Amino acid sequence: MLKSVSRAVQLAARLSSRSSAPSAPAIRPALHLSRTFTRSIWSLSNSGPASGSRPRLLTATRALPTVSCGCGSLHTEGDKAFAEFLTDEIKEEKKIQKNTSLPKMSGGWELELNGTEAKLVRSVSGEKVTITFNVNNSIPPQLEEEPEQTQKGQEEEPDIVSTPNFVVEVIKQGAKNSLAFDCHFPEDEHFVPEQTGHGEGEEESDIFAIREVSFQPEGDVDWKETSYTLNTDSLDWALYDHLMDFLADRGVDNTFADELIELSTALEHQEYIKFLEELSTFVKCK
Repeated sequence: MLKSVSRAVQLAARLSSRSSAPSAPAIRPALHLSRTFTRSIWSLSNSGPASGSRPRLLTATRALPTVSCGCGSLHTEGDKAFAEFLTDEIKEEKKIQKNTSLPKMSGGWELELNGTEAKLVRSVSGEKVTITFNVNNSIPPQLEEEPEQTQKGQEEEPDIVSTPNFVVEVIKQGAKNSLAFDCHFPEDEHFVPEQTGHGEGEEESDIFAIREVSFQPEGDVDWKETSYTLNTDSLDWALYDHLMDFLADRGVDNTFADELIELSTALEHQEYIKFLEELSTFVKCK
């Protein structure tokens, strides 16, 4: 009963926040992950003038001389400085990389990777459960802070945590379609992370939410617009509570969500380093 009431309060708060929340999304707390990423490029992009424009990494007051190269591409002194910057940036990112290999998921989930897209697969008593997510655009934007707060926190780098949207598909033998859940991590002030703790007898808050539910053809990347989609914004809280319990019975609960964030954060950082390395090679024309 407490769990149902707790979820009802969360759903009501989530609905009210959508109608009154400001246009800029809030940053989701970083849970209990302790890793801090230092990204010089991100720091530079937040250290510009009051107008909010991004500072130029390479400012020139005259035309930069070109350098001939056997590859036939344009090279300038600016390219050379850019390449040196990327070399230093890659070294720093590798120093703070928490895991050279991706963390394992508990619960018997098998991981399949395709670039920035990941799929987790698990079989439960004849049912097949798949989780699909993509680490692109999975890091919440940083909001501008007050000058006083900025000065106080200059020595502390913000935690960079990947909180991707993810789709859960439950496939039953003999069923025509799979039951698909479009889930996300709320980014409003009503979000309560697991690390907050709970008093005796209190139910912990859900750290992820269901946005939409629909029957879809198994394995389809894009949802069919002709299939009815249930939006949870106007959903009865009792039905929403049962849907959350349905996922929890199949291993998609707060523990899973925490591990998903850790996996996604590690994968995003890994792909970020790969991108810097490819960018460096492209600038150097090797």
